[in-house]
Amino acid sequence: MSGTVLVTGGTGGLGAAVTRRLLDEGRRVVVPWHSEDELTRVPSGVSELDLVQADLTDPAAVGAVAARAAADPDRPLRAVVNLVGGFAMGGRVHETPVEEFEAQLRLNLRPAYLVCQATLPHLVAAGGGSVVLVSSQAVRKPFRGAAGYLTAKTAVLGLAGALHAEYAKDGVRVNTILPGVIDTPANRASMPDADRSGWTAPEDIATTVAFLCSDASQAVRDSQLLV
Repeated sequence: MSGTVLVTGGTGGLGAAVTRRLLDEGRRVVVPWHSEDELTRVPSGVSELDLVQADLTDPAAVGAVAARAAADPDRPLRAVVNLVGGFAMGGRVHETPVEEFEAQLRLNLRPAYLVCQATLPHLVAAGGGSVVLVSSQAVRKPFRGAAGYLTAKTAVLGLAGALHAEYAKDGVRVNTILPGVIDTPANRASMPDADRSGWTAPEDIATTVAFLCSDASQAVRDSQLLV
């Protein structure tokens, strides 16, 4: 399988599994990173893995990442996977400062918008490709103390719909996965007493993401997939 995939959040609990899966499939994988401790989660010394330090909330930095992902004419950018995000528990709305609300938008929505904005011209120039976004099953089952997170993850669905409306005719497939609780070390540490029987392994979700990045998913577009 040829081509390049840009994976934001590719050093995280889910992202590292996605990165490994795509490398196993023979892809060139570009992964932005922010702090050096993240690099311990991805393979080292792999020629097909291109690691680049970047702040994905900064438009100029994102533009440089997109250009690097599209730099190899023999391995054109064919897929963009937006996994950057996070969750912080808060109070109810009247107890939560707007700065905390906006921090969730900045973390879960802004990077996805900037990365799509910067990479779509490359996907269109290459004749199309795949964009994968990540929302959450929590948007369908809201809970207290998460107004910023729920708003941001709902907005991701809106962004995906807008991208489909604007770029489907250019051959760009846009799909969103909605995970439940992922069985990562961070989630185990934050919920040590939880029943993990319903949690999903990152490797299983990575299989779905790899499918959405592949030519085998040509008929899948504008979908919201529960994983």
